[in-house]
Amino acid sequence: MGKPLGIGLIGQKFMGRAHSNGWGQVGRFFDVPRAPALRLVAARQADELARFAARWGWEDSTTRWRDVIEDERVDLVDIGTPNDVHAEQALAALEAGKHVACEKPLAGTLADARVMRDAARKAQGQTFVWFNYRRCPAVGLAWKLIREGRLGAIQHVRAHYLQSWGGPDTPLVWRFKRKRAGSGAHGDLNAHIVDLARFLTGDEITEIHGAASRTFVKQRPLPDGTGTGRSDVDDAVLFLAGFKQGAVASFEATRNAHGHHNRNRIEINGAHGSLRWDFEDMNVLHFCDARADARELGWTRIMCTAAGHHPYAEAWWPDAHVLGYEHGFVNMAAAVCRAVARRKPELPLPDFEDAYQTQRVLEAALIAARERCAVKLSEVK
Repeated sequence: MGKPLGIGLIGQKFMGRAHSNGWGQVGRFFDVPRAPALRLVAARQADELARFAARWGWEDSTTRWRDVIEDERVDLVDIGTPNDVHAEQALAALEAGKHVACEKPLAGTLADARVMRDAARKAQGQTFVWFNYRRCPAVGLAWKLIREGRLGAIQHVRAHYLQSWGGPDTPLVWRFKRKRAGSGAHGDLNAHIVDLARFLTGDEITEIHGAASRTFVKQRPLPDGTGTGRSDVDDAVLFLAGFKQGAVASFEATRNAHGHHNRNRIEINGAHGSLRWDFEDMNVLHFCDARADARELGWTRIMCTAAGHHPYAEAWWPDAHVLGYEHGFVNMAAAVCRAVARRKPELPLPDFEDAYQTQRVLEAALIAARERCAVKLSEVK
């Protein structure tokens, strides 16, 4: 094993925990050329920070995020902060010659995402974006089946990401403020399913045919309980799209769908077959081979936990000893550790260039909803 990969993390909340667990576990389950070393974590809440660092195995902590950039022990800067500060932090890290892993969406605005993309093109370090659902073994199998031609020409994509936590009692955290988040359910959830659609099909969206956006809860309780404040992001966004190779697609996202806790679901229909995946049953891929004999034609339920047959499964448990949400981050960390050592990852990794293309689709959908018109991606740069 080579020199440890020094990790510096910015952010200690939900994503900070998920990322810390990913980096901390990867060396225990994967043989990686450079094992992560958790050097320094930065966050604003000083009263919580030391406890967080000790719990998750960070060597040091700081309330100044630029300390992470300046620390010579840090090879890779991991950004798990609100969307509006991604650009400033990523640009500083790239300028310092660091590798950068950034949370999704790439930025709060397309303009910031473009600047990040342009900086990454010139940078010495590599860039990565935490589209963690790519790392589920069932999604990996779907990617492989499509590339083996098992679906034939892709004709139709249906994707939705539904959650239920965004009701009127949910406090006005940063995700409900346009200035901080850029958008609501759209950037938070549609970003994932647009990435999955692009990743799985290997095709690019060229037009948004139409879109609708709604804000259902316009006043939310302030986190400190002193009153209410205005929520100015979307609670639901739906849109129709067309791909370069001719497929049509529908996307919908909301955080106001009762009974759907984290229903990230995608179905892809091709000339020779179909597949579907639902994160709430994340270890399973459903596949239909349309060329099968009519007597046996139907959906096959595949448990994607077999070592040597399903991506990443060999690192974990015996067949059907299922994986969970956190394993996607560990699998992603393993892929990053290989990539920085110039080893080919098991499945393609999203970088700033890739994530910028997803951000263009998100922006085009918002324009289509606002202007009530179709929008060609060639007009959104």
